[in-house]
Amino acid sequence: MCHTHDRTWNSEEDSQANKMTDQIIITHYRHVLDVPLADRKALSSDAIASTEEMPRTPNLMNSTPTPPPDEELVEEDSGLITMLWSLSVSSFAIGGMIASFFGGWLGDQLGRIKAMLIANILSLAGALLMGFSKMGPSHILIISGRAVSGLYCGLISGLVPMYIGEIAPTTLRGAIGALHQLAIVTGILISQIVGLDFILGNRELWHILLGLSAVPAVLQSLLLFFCPESPRYLYIKLDEENKAKKSLKRLRGGVDVTKDIAEMRKERSEASSEQKVSIIQLFTNSSYRQPILVSLMLHMAQQFSGINGIFYYSTSIFQTAGLSQPVYATIGVGAINTVFTALSVFLVEKAGRRSLFLIGMSGMFVCAVFMSVGLVLLNKFAWMSYVSMVAIFLFVSFFEIGPGPIPWFMVAEFFSQGPRPAALAIAAFSNWTCNFIVALCFPYIAEFCGPYVFFLFAGVVLAFTLFTYFKVPETKGKSFEEIAAEFRKRGGSARPRKAATEMKFLGAAETA
Repeated sequence: MCHTHDRTWNSEEDSQANKMTDQIIITHYRHVLDVPLADRKALSSDAIASTEEMPRTPNLMNSTPTPPPDEELVEEDSGLITMLWSLSVSSFAIGGMIASFFGGWLGDQLGRIKAMLIANILSLAGALLMGFSKMGPSHILIISGRAVSGLYCGLISGLVPMYIGEIAPTTLRGAIGALHQLAIVTGILISQIVGLDFILGNRELWHILLGLSAVPAVLQSLLLFFCPESPRYLYIKLDEENKAKKSLKRLRGGVDVTKDIAEMRKERSEASSEQKVSIIQLFTNSSYRQPILVSLMLHMAQQFSGINGIFYYSTSIFQTAGLSQPVYATIGVGAINTVFTALSVFLVEKAGRRSLFLIGMSGMFVCAVFMSVGLVLLNKFAWMSYVSMVAIFLFVSFFEIGPGPIPWFMVAEFFSQGPRPAALAIAAFSNWTCNFIVALCFPYIAEFCGPYVFFLFAGVVLAFTLFTYFKVPETKGKSFEEIAAEFRKRGGSARPRKAATEMKFLGAAETA
């Protein structure tokens, strides 16, 4: 039910297989634009090798002080190719940032199921644009396809956690929510495998690799016809109690749903006395301010933890360790990614969300320190590459136990039906924005800090760990009222929620 397919050409999944495919596509750009291959010397090797690096100035170390006119033209052409490739990469994240604001709104207007079906049209359109890119102006089709696919992922990154949070029983809310991240990392692993040069990552079949994202889009669309609409949406938003009961019975398999209906009736009674909650009101209303700030911090912790840096360095570390085929070791990291995400599905309801998040962040802090030590001493002790390799695998494992899956569904648990769409929209936007910032800035930070870059990440992870310990409540098995009470307790306020009065006041203020 998740966006497994289009996020695989993004900052977390930079592998040697993807880099080889990138070079093939860049070469095709040159062919389409009739740019001579001689400009390869003028291009920064880093701009070709990494999907995440932004355009850099051409290497002028070996050029003459006054290059002939033809060399100037070559230089201009190389700049054009670099710019087009950078647009091909960044258009996805920009589309995601824009669309993330509208996921909750679309879900309220059309219902969760219909909204996801509409979103899949974007996914299919993006896949077709990229799949046929070899037959037309490839740079235009790929940039457009990436942007449209980004719009899809922006919408679905809010819709999927919202739907999962509303249909899952309280006792399984965390486990089912973790399936969201499991689907994403499974898609990443599949893309790494099919992106190998002897499968689809070659000059003849790369466009099919890009177009393959249509397959899960079609599969998801077909499966959605068998999925019941969210009973909470039907009852609380549309006041369709009978339809909500039918939907609950389909989801629960004939189990008595009286308790669920009673809980939704109480939630609907509270929601009916509230004005519609906007994104601005999430920050101005004291009842929602702390939960939304915690939500944003959880998503920032996920993106700024250093997971992108791990994938950035992994291939070069595997090469230094003497592996003749580092691409397979990188795929091994993807496999570890998937295995430990699956493990978190079983652990999240036993250990709790907060506990797993703290365990994951603490483990990542230790791994980041060892990673830094390994990189700093790599030139002095060859065996330090193995320390870094172990740190990579453990870092990814700890990430997928906690910080990877938990922020997505924990936000849905913080908020009741009224503020949930707006909260998920701003949380998704925060995640996409942080992802874009990391993709934009990390190559420059890595260049500036060198092997010490993971000491920086260790400090960031430690700060987020302390924040989680003091500010994030446990949500396992708790109702929305109990979670709200936990926030009041941690915020030093013992007064009950007065959402109705506050929202009426805010509504009057807005109309004044």
